[in-house]
Amino acid sequence: MMKTDVVIVGGGLAGLNAARLLQAAGINFLLFEARPILGGRIQTVNEAGQPAVDGFDLGPSWFWPRMQPAIANLIAALGLPTFAQNNEGDVVFERMSRELAKRYPGLIQEPEAFRLVGGSATLVRAIAERLPDERVQRGARVLEMRLTNVGVELIVQLSNGQDQKVQALHVIAALPPRILEATVRFEPAPPPANVQLWQQTPTWMAPHAKFFAVYDRAFWREAGFSGTAQSMVGPLAEIHDATTSSGQPALFGFVGLGAEQRRSVGETALTEACVQQFARLFGAQAANPRATLLKDWAADPLTATLADWFSAGHPHAQDAGWVAEPWKEHLILAGSETSPIEAGYLSGAVEASAAAVTNLIHKFTPSQN
Repeated sequence: MMKTDVVIVGGGLAGLNAARLLQAAGINFLLFEARPILGGRIQTVNEAGQPAVDGFDLGPSWFWPRMQPAIANLIAALGLPTFAQNNEGDVVFERMSRELAKRYPGLIQEPEAFRLVGGSATLVRAIAERLPDERVQRGARVLEMRLTNVGVELIVQLSNGQDQKVQALHVIAALPPRILEATVRFEPAPPPANVQLWQQTPTWMAPHAKFFAVYDRAFWREAGFSGTAQSMVGPLAEIHDATTSSGQPALFGFVGLGAEQRRSVGETALTEACVQQFARLFGAQAANPRATLLKDWAADPLTATLADWFSAGHPHAQDAGWVAEPWKEHLILAGSETSPIEAGYLSGAVEASAAAVTNLIHKFTPSQN
C-alpha cells in the first residue's frame, strides 16, 4: 500500500496548483489524474488536434488580470508571457437568416482579456515541471474512497490497469463536484444534502462545444474585422479571433446548439455549417480553411455527465458547506466550481486550490495555544 499525507484527485489547474502549494509547504502528496495528460479542461492543440506547445485552446483561453488577481499573480510568479485578445477592427452581428449580417465599429473591451503565449497549456507545463515526477501519476483513476481510523483509503486504477491501494490523511478533490459524485464510490456515503449539492452544481464548459477554423492568412484583419461576431442564426452563437501569439491565423466560435442537437446533426454536417457561417460573416475566403477542430465537451466523460447535457448554467458557489460529517475532516473540494470567487474560471481554480491548501496547512501545523 502507498502512503502519503495528501492525495490530490485531478490534475487540472486546481490540482496542480494544490500540489505546487503543498510542495512549498513541505507536505507530502500524491496526485492522480485520470487523463493521459495533465490539464483537465485546459487543452492546447495544433491544427491536427494533437497536444502542442503552441496552438489553439479547446478549453479555457482567456483571463482578465484586472478583475482576476489570483490567476494574474500566478502567471506573473511563473514568469509566463501573455498577450491581449485581438479586438481591433469591426464586429459583426447576425440577427436573422433572412437579413444580411450587419457590420459595426468595434468597441474597446473593458476589462481587457488576455491569453498565454503558446496557449493555456503553457500554465500546466510550467507548474508540472516544478513537481517531482514520482508524485504525479497520469492515467490513474480514483475509483473508491473509504474512511478509516487513520484517514482515507483510496482504490486507484493505474495506467497499467491494476488497482492500487493508497492511504492518506486527507484528500483534495480538485475536479468538478458532478464528476466526483459520478465517478468515485464513497464508503460511507456522503450525506444526501452533499450528494445533491454536488449533482446540482454545473460544470463549466461541460455543456458546450468549440469550433476552430485555421487559415493561411488572417484575411478578416486585412478587411478591417476584429474577428468578433454575435449570431442569432448559428450554428455558432459567439465568434472570436483565435490567432496564436506566433501568428497562426484562426477563428473560433462557441456552438449555439445543445448537446443533443449536436449529436443529431453530426460532426461532418456541423463542421460544414460552421465554415459556411464564417464565410457569410467574413467573406468567401473563410470558406476554405486549412484545418478545422471541433471539441464537444459534452461528449467528454471526464468532463460531463448526462446532467450537463441539459444544464448550461454557470456554477455559483453555495453558502452551504461542500462536505459534512463524516467526511468533513478528511475531504476538501477544490475544483474551480467550488470557488466563492470566479467559480468555473481559471482564476476560480487558483482560488479554490489555494483555500484548500491553506486549510490543510492549519491542520498540519500544531496549535500554539
